[in-house]
Formats: sequence, C-alpha cells, structure tokens
Amino acid sequence: MKNFNRVITSIVCGSFLIGASYSLSVKASAREVRVYSGRHYNTDRQVFKKFADETGIRVRLIETTGISLIERLKREGTNSNADVVLLVDAARISNAAKEGLLESYRSEFLDNNVPEKYRDTEGRWYALTRRVRVMVINPKKVEPGKIKSYSDLSDPSLKGLVCLRKRNSPYNQSLVADQIVLRGEKQASLWVENMIDNVSQPYFPGDIGIIRAVAQGKCGVGIVNHYYVSRMLAGVNGRKDRRFANKVKVVTPNPAHVNVSAGGIAKNAKNKTEAIKLLEFLASPKGSTGLAGPTFEHPLIGFNQSEEVKKFGKFTPDKVTISELGRFNSKAINIMTKAGWE
Repeated sequence: MKNFNRVITSIVCGSFLIGASYSLSVKASAREVRVYSGRHYNTDRQVFKKFADETGIRVRLIETTGISLIERLKREGTNSNADVVLLVDAARISNAAKEGLLESYRSEFLDNNVPEKYRDTEGRWYALTRRVRVMVINPKKVEPGKIKSYSDLSDPSLKGLVCLRKRNSPYNQSLVADQIVLRGEKQASLWVENMIDNVSQPYFPGDIGIIRAVAQGKCGVGIVNHYYVSRMLAGVNGRKDRRFANKVKVVTPNPAHVNVSAGGIAKNAKNKTEAIKLLEFLASPKGSTGLAGPTFEHPLIGFNQSEEVKKFGKFTPDKVTISELGRFNSKAINIMTKAGWE
C-alpha cells in the first residue's frame, strides 16, 4: 500500500490522472471525476482508463486504506475533493453512509443493473464486485468432508485446529453479522464462543497468513476470502505461495456468505454528473467484470471465469443483504469481543 501523503501529492501534481492525454496546461473546466478508493489494485486503473477513453471524463485517483479514507473525508468536510468513494466490506460502506459522507441519489441504470440485495435502500451506495468467505483446509489435519458450513468450525473435534484473522478484520465482522441475521443473536454468540474454543494459534493479521499456516499444518482449517487463495494459485505472490495454495482444499458453504466492494457519491461532490456516470460504468457488466476479473473477485452478475476461481466451483449466496451486514456490525463486534476473539 502506498504512503497516503505521497499519493495525495502525486494527485495534485497530476501524475495519477487517468485519461487519453494530459498536460499541466489542462483547463480547469475540463470534465473530470475525483475518486477516493479503499480498493488497492493497480488493475482498477485500467478500468478507469477505459471509462476515460469512452466518455472523455478524466479520472483522478487517490488510494488508501478504508479507515484512513473515511477519516480523511471527515476532516475535509465541505472542502473535500472527493466525487466518488469506493470501499471494501459492507460495514465500511454502510458506516460511511450512516456518518453522512455519501450522497443519496437515484439512477435507473444502477437500479436495473445492481441486484436489490447489493445496494442501499436509500441510494447512497451500490455494490460493484463480490467476494465469498470460504474455508481452507489441510486434508492431512482435517477431513475435508467434515467441513460443510461455517457452523462446523464450532465442532469440539476441531479443538486446536482452527485459525482466525484478528477481530478487527471487517470481513470476519461481516461474517458474524451474517450469522446473527440468519441464526439470531443467541445462536450466533454460541457459535462464536465454541469456534473460539477451537483456536490455539495466535490470531492472524491477514488472510494470506492463514492460508500459509493451514498449508504448513500449523492449523487444520481457517476462514479467508476466496480471492486470496486464487491470487496465490496464480502465482501473484510468488512460487512459494503458489505451492502453499496447492496444498489446501477450499470449501465453499452452500449457501455462502457474500461481501462486496461498493461505491457511492461523496456528500460534497463537485462533479456529481460525472460521478454518477463513473458509478454506472463500474456497475455495468463490462465495468464490474473489468474490476473483478484481474483481482479474482466475482462480478455482480455471474462468476469470475479465471481457472484459479473456477476450480472452487460456483456458489449460492445466502439471503442476507449487504445493508443487514452493516446494520448488525456493532452487535457482531460485541459478540466477538465477549467471546475473547482477539
């Protein structure tokens, strides 16, 4: 991840401007849209360039972590340069909306192209890509057929075999929120408590660390986002991680918990018309597939067609909406904290 202040400087100087052409003499009246992005994929810029080439609207991109991005929007207030805000995870985009950082708007195109469960009921944000929370298993430590759902991770027979990412992971918070919606607060709490009882390793800072630990037999099973395994299989992280990824078996629950990356119009957007056009492009089949394809995420409709994702098989999303994941985020954190999830 690039240093945030360095990225901001680059934006001001124009080196991150995405479009067909650019010079320091570009007129201030030129059509543009400024994007604050919590996504951290260089391949996103290829999609922004396609948008710029097709529309003539230049894209100025600022990238940072989701938390830093939200704090910056709060600090900037009405002086913010953001037109479009892109964030990963349901809780982050929902919290940004709750805190008044996103503008409510309606777009017939977005309503027609983004399934209802993947958009805000008040029109403050729309999902752009999907990611599935899966289990990775070391077949030498745990019988793969024994794990079919998230609830199986609470089985006492897995004592000392479960590895989890830290409590502050938004992906795990959303998974617990998902279980609250599906099973009720009491049953979700019991599930978390029993699963935590099966944890013996220190909690991991990231999904890749869990995949490595499971592959090496330090854990029997862990929970990760599917695309981390796919990236490793594709060799994005090098040969060693590819070998690790080939040692684990991926189990996708049926139905599966699905999270998203999403975008909205910044509350103080100066280029709202251009911002809406960009979001419509990103949510279109071409835009969503363009974002999701090289990152091994799934587009809004259909599935990622890379061999590294197809080998996991198709998935059926559960019925929980993204808004519900955001709504139950605080309860999820409370349950995790009480259970001793570090």
